[in-house]
Amino acid sequence: MSKFRTHFSLPASAVPATRSIRDSQDALTPIARARLIKHIKALLVKEHAVLVAHYYTDRDLQVLAEETGGYVSDSLDMARFGHEHPATTLVVAGVRFMGETAKILNPEKRVLMPTLEADCSLDMGCPVDAFSQFCDAHPDRTVVVYANTSAAVKARSDWVVTSGIAQRVVQYLHDHGQKILWAPDQYLGGYVQQQTGADMLLWQGSCIVHEEFKGRELALMKARHPDALVLVHPESPAAVIGLADIVGSTTHLINAARQSDRTEFIVATDNGIMHKMRQVAPDKIFLEAPTGGAGATCHSCAHCPWMAMNSLQLLAQVLEQGSNEIVVDPAIGKQALIPLHRMLEFSKTQDINSFATGNA
Repeated sequence: MSKFRTHFSLPASAVPATRSIRDSQDALTPIARARLIKHIKALLVKEHAVLVAHYYTDRDLQVLAEETGGYVSDSLDMARFGHEHPATTLVVAGVRFMGETAKILNPEKRVLMPTLEADCSLDMGCPVDAFSQFCDAHPDRTVVVYANTSAAVKARSDWVVTSGIAQRVVQYLHDHGQKILWAPDQYLGGYVQQQTGADMLLWQGSCIVHEEFKGRELALMKARHPDALVLVHPESPAAVIGLADIVGSTTHLINAARQSDRTEFIVATDNGIMHKMRQVAPDKIFLEAPTGGAGATCHSCAHCPWMAMNSLQLLAQVLEQGSNEIVVDPAIGKQALIPLHRMLEFSKTQDINSFATGNA
């Protein structure tokens, strides 16, 4: 498998400090939190808005979305729900590419986000100019990009995929004799290539959260918990994926936790998912996979600092002010809509909520 080496490492200053964000959120007293949530619920009604939140956001936001008729899910279902919901304003609690996707699919709707600074290391590590040069150098390949990319990168693609549908799309293209140019996540791309046997050129991007999971430490943790089922998101390094019992998207992993007869699970993805797992399987035990070894300052720090920027306070502010509106250049949006629609139409033919590949 050939690989295209990129050199877009993120400076430390580009990554927000998760702890300070959480401290601000935790500073709310129970009474203040309850009043704020009541205020937000009234604002959602007043603005004819619906809240869509990712599994990795704060528990309060997930609960609020579900209590107000909104939705909590992975990026594919978030996109689908926002596209089909009649609300005139969509409030997307997640990271910026999710808000852009919502706007592309719903150009007639107002799309707001609690903060426009909630970015993604995969998106940031795949700038459109460099990516376009990569595509131009390989005109014979079908361009498949992960949803964790900018609107401009999506507009340069033939297909957009999420982790829940990536393998099936690539398998379909491979079965039809097509060679793939993949971006940006190298680990997800490598996993898909291994599973399908497709001819793939991989952009060398990665998620700063999933890349920190450690294979050696996970093996030691498995030894301490021999009856635990290991659930791994495919953005993780190959050594971690190789130790998994189930590999899949956030929705796949949640379904595995609910449907399995096991009672203990080791989870290698953003720890924001723990709220939904405990909600659907309250009698089961969920352990965070290790992101550090001996001497590390924390055993597991698996939480996206940009997802953590979403808060109740910022949500109230954006609804009060109508600020942080997502704007996508109409020409780019029109072009990006083609591969996004292709993904949504393809997903209708797939049982994407079944378990993903298992290694055990």
